[in-house]
Amino acid sequence: MNEHYDTYAVAIIIVFGAMIIGGLMAGAVAFGARDAFFFALGAATAAWLSGYAVFFDRPRTFMICVAVSIAMAIGATIVLAF
Repeated sequence: MNEHYDTYAVAIIIVFGAMIIGGLMAGAVAFGARDAFFFALGAATAAWLSGYAVFFDRPRTFMICVAVSIAMAIGATIVLAF
């Protein structure tokens, strides 16, 4: 296993998880959109799990987690927009 995977996994967990939590969840709380909050929570959880998929060298699981995270982030954005 490549020792640089640890660095990438930590970066994914911290950066993407914090961006989704910080942006979408704060927007959902500010506007009182409960559904958007839960979508953002799901997106953050999937992004957090994708970091562990990198750590354990599971590329297919990583792609699935990223796809779920993107879909839920888009869902949260749509709920906030409309």
